[in-house]
Amino acid sequence: MWHHDVLGTIGDTPLVRLNHLVRELPGTVLAKLEFFSPGGSVKDRIGVSMIDAAVENGELKPGGTIVEGTSGNTGVGLALAAITRGYKCIFTTTDKQSPEKIALLRALGAQVIVCPTAVDSEDPRSYYSVARRLAAETPNSVYVNQYDNPANTQAHIRTTGPEIWQQTEGKVTHLIVGAGTGGTISGIATYLKEKNPDVKVVGVDPYGSVYWKYFHTGEFDEKEIYPYVTEGVGEDILAGNMNFDLVDDYVRVTDKESMRMTRRLCEEEGLFLGGSSGMAMAGALQWMEAHSHELNEDSVLVIIMPDGGYRSLGKIYNDVWMREHGFLEEGQVFTAEALVRQRSEKVDSKALVSVSADTTLEDAIKLMRKHAISQVPVTEGDAVVGSLTERDILRSLIEDLDARARLVQALMGEPFPIVEHSSAVQDFASNLGAACPAVLVRQRDGELSILTRSDLIGTLGV
Repeated sequence: MWHHDVLGTIGDTPLVRLNHLVRELPGTVLAKLEFFSPGGSVKDRIGVSMIDAAVENGELKPGGTIVEGTSGNTGVGLALAAITRGYKCIFTTTDKQSPEKIALLRALGAQVIVCPTAVDSEDPRSYYSVARRLAAETPNSVYVNQYDNPANTQAHIRTTGPEIWQQTEGKVTHLIVGAGTGGTISGIATYLKEKNPDVKVVGVDPYGSVYWKYFHTGEFDEKEIYPYVTEGVGEDILAGNMNFDLVDDYVRVTDKESMRMTRRLCEEEGLFLGGSSGMAMAGALQWMEAHSHELNEDSVLVIIMPDGGYRSLGKIYNDVWMREHGFLEEGQVFTAEALVRQRSEKVDSKALVSVSADTTLEDAIKLMRKHAISQVPVTEGDAVVGSLTERDILRSLIEDLDARARLVQALMGEPFPIVEHSSAVQDFASNLGAACPAVLVRQRDGELSILTRSDLIGTLGV
C-alpha cells in the first residue's frame, strides 16, 4: 500500500504513555506526538484543510499564491500542500523564530519575510500586518489567516479529536494543550465534548500572552502583553478560532519552565520535542499537581505535543543560547541522576551500601572501612530509618567506652534527605551541610543511590 502524495501521511499520530515525569501522579498520561506527520508538526493538519477550503469557496485559483503569517510550523504545513497542489507561498514570520524553521520554509520554496516581534499586532511592521498587505498587493493570492479561519478548527474536529477518542477507546478524561490560533484546542475539545461532555479541557499559556488572564477575568489586558521566546503558542490578540467556552481551566508557565521541561522530556522520556511541547508538559504537571485530588487510576490525560526538536537545535538544545537567556545557571547544570552516573564511573559501583539498624557499631565501622566511606544510611527491611556518619561514631566512642557493642539504632542520626533523580544540583545542594553530609537519590527504577558533599566537589570542581 502507498499514498498518492505526502499529504496522505498527515495525521494518525501516536499516543505514547509518559512514565518518569508523572511517576507520583495517579492515572495514565499520554503524549500525542504530532511530529510524526510529514512536516513535523500539528500544523500539517490545518495546512491542507485551509487550502482545500480556499479552493472550495473560490478564493484560491490555479497557480495562485498562498500568503500567511506563521511562527513556522503552519507555513511548513501550507508549503507541503502547496507543492502537491501547484501553488506558490509567501510567509511572514517573527525574528524570534528559530533559524531552522526559516531555513525549512525557504527549502520548501516559500518566500519568507522576517518581521520584528516586539511591535503591536496592528503596527504596519508586524507579521500580521505585513501578511495582509502582501496578500492585497499580490495578484491571484489568498491570505489564509489561520487565526480566524474556521478550516483550522474543522481540521481538528475531523481528525485529531476522533484519533484521540479511538486511540483511548473513549476513555480520555482530560485534554491539556497550549493554544495559539486556538484551532487545535477548540477543534479537539469540540469533538471530545460531543462524545463526552465530562471531558475536562485545560489550556496552557506562556507569560506574555493574553489568553490566561482573559479566560479567568474576561479582560483583554494589554499590560499582559510582552515578548516571550516560546514559539508557536500564546497570542497578543484574541484569535477567532479560540473558543473559551470549551475550556475548563487555564494555567500559564514561564519561558524558563518551558525550556527546561523540553529538555527533561528528552532526557527522561526519550521524547525529542520543541519548546511548545515543553510548555504544554510544564503546564500539565502544574495543573495535575494542583488537582491531584481530582485524579484517580481511571483518569486518562492526553497532552498535545505540537512538534519535534530538530527545529530547536540552535536554541533549546544549545547550552550557549540557553545560558544567554537565563534558562541555565552559570556553568553546567547537573541533575542528581547525572552526578550519580559520574560517581558510579569513578568508584565502579552503583550499589548503595547501607547498614541494618540491628547491626553493632563495631560491625558498622568495619563495613565503612571496607568500602572507604564516611557515612551510610541505616535501614530496617526496605525502609531507610536513619543515618550513621563518622561524626556520630566519634561522638559515641568518646561518650561511651562500650559503644562498639551497642546497636546502630541507638546511635544513629536522622535519615538523609531523599531527592528525585531529575532534581537539579541547585535544588538540593543547600541540604548538604555540616549536619547532613549526604542525600539519597531515588533513581528511575525506584532504587536509592547516595551523593555526598565530596561527590559534588569532585564532580563540579567547586
